[in-house]
Amino acid sequence: MTAPNRNTLWGRILAEELAAAGLDAVCLSPGSRSTPLTVAFAEHPDIEVYSHLDERSSAFFALGRARRTGAPTAIVCTSGTAAANFHPAVLEASEARVPLLVLTADRPPELRDSGANQTTDQTKLYGDAVRWHQTLPEPAVEARTLRSLRTTASRAYRETLAVPPGPVHLNVPFAKPLEPTPVPGDVPESFEEESPLAAGGRDGPFVHTAPGRVHPAPDTLASLSGALDTATRPLIVCGPAEQPASTQAPVARLGAAADAPILADPLSGVRFGSATESATVCGGYDSYLDGVDDWPEPDLVIRTGASPTSKTLRRYLAAVDARQIVVDPAGGWREAEFTASDLVVADPAVLFDELADRVSATHSAWRARFDRAEDDYWASVTAAFDDEYFEGAILHDIARLCPDPTTLFVSNSMPVRDLDRFGQPRSGRVTALGNRGVSGIDGITSTALGAGSATDDPLVLVTGDIAYYHDMNGLLALDRCQVDATIVLINNDGGGIFHKLPIADFDPPFSSQFETPHDLDFEPTGDLYAFEYRRVDDRSAFREQFEAAAGNESTTLIEVQTDSERSHQVRERLHERICADVV
Repeated sequence: MTAPNRNTLWGRILAEELAAAGLDAVCLSPGSRSTPLTVAFAEHPDIEVYSHLDERSSAFFALGRARRTGAPTAIVCTSGTAAANFHPAVLEASEARVPLLVLTADRPPELRDSGANQTTDQTKLYGDAVRWHQTLPEPAVEARTLRSLRTTASRAYRETLAVPPGPVHLNVPFAKPLEPTPVPGDVPESFEEESPLAAGGRDGPFVHTAPGRVHPAPDTLASLSGALDTATRPLIVCGPAEQPASTQAPVARLGAAADAPILADPLSGVRFGSATESATVCGGYDSYLDGVDDWPEPDLVIRTGASPTSKTLRRYLAAVDARQIVVDPAGGWREAEFTASDLVVADPAVLFDELADRVSATHSAWRARFDRAEDDYWASVTAAFDDEYFEGAILHDIARLCPDPTTLFVSNSMPVRDLDRFGQPRSGRVTALGNRGVSGIDGITSTALGAGSATDDPLVLVTGDIAYYHDMNGLLALDRCQVDATIVLINNDGGGIFHKLPIADFDPPFSSQFETPHDLDFEPTGDLYAFEYRRVDDRSAFREQFEAAAGNESTTLIEVQTDSERSHQVRERLHERICADVV
């Protein structure tokens, strides 16, 4: 491999080795110090490049793409605050277990702590939020050093996919020249011939890593299958999943074999899809577990995924006096009520398949109770929405009307909670995603567009007005990255979720410091970012506009203006009314 200077060679080898390991996409942001990396990635034929002007949006876009594909997307930036703007997405990737490869260009080591412009300490910049960190040596045309670079690149890619997956940070210092300017003698003409392994690498990745799956031990299988055989009221709880589709079939098999109802978070990958055809998949529990008197307790609970979105479900499980088994492939403790009794370190898909082959139980009355509650709940919800159209009804309609297939991305605060309570299970292939790792509202639009870039499925984004405002920069990706979306903007003029908190009774400071009304007009964003804008005022108009937009290969924003306080009151009234109908 020839190159005009050592920096160019360094960048090319890094890009080449990452591509050989499996990297197929990178998000680049402009900057001088990252020039060797930017040029190398831009010229590589097997890596798709997404260009972003804003590093924060770039990182969230990569996060969304990685969340949808299950494979890392790389992000590249220059030195200084550019690297700091990656930090929110790195935190989300860490807590949500999303593979992400972070490449930050840096000034040479001698400039640290010297007052040099655009220089800060980027070593271990993201602390414990990354699975692995390396500050690379300064570029050098030396065989052992370049073999080390290739090895590090291969390792970095694989570490993003470790158990659990997550972000990996490579800090890459460069001295000038940064451009592919010829430097006589920098890369000796004889180097490739004298050091073929360092210069040319291997056929494929320099280091092959053989990933494995965490299988349960035989005694664990025997114990769990015995517990399922003796239980009379088994329950399966599926929280938000790293890869939503991975456990759908196995958990459905186990639910059917054990006659166990499945309480499926909307982001679990189980509430929507084929699991609903063979198992009792429940979505109305956020109401009836809290509002129906004398609801029976399970005598065995098997849990997988992150902590459920529903506070009602979390409290219900906290009060259950039964064996609760948390299944996690990384041995992580993801149960914040601290009532679980067992932690099983295993791949949930493997464990559920194994258990389904061993278990055969009939708990028809227990399962029928949930089937009946679901039927009553959704019949009551459908009837209630004829009288009360509010934010929750919007999410109900979206979940029902999304094309099959669809990637559905929902913002934090109220949209994901309304999808949890009002998103009815269906067999349509709806991949529902959200940023529930640290549950921020920053980067929502960018994450959604990143997820949309990874598939040909229609993309639907449901966001609130504050989250939309927070990440309007991310809308540049519609054109620059050629992504189309149907964006539903629920505009309640402020932070509607705070109406659920006790601070709502204290005004001031509630209105000015928590609800924070802004009175912004979002219609001009359609002209600014070149998409269709629609405003609707009632259910019929929304359903008509949504169905038309979701079937088009273009971007449409549908704004629905709501009243957050009224929506909160309607939720409370519906909760009481619906629970009275559930038997």
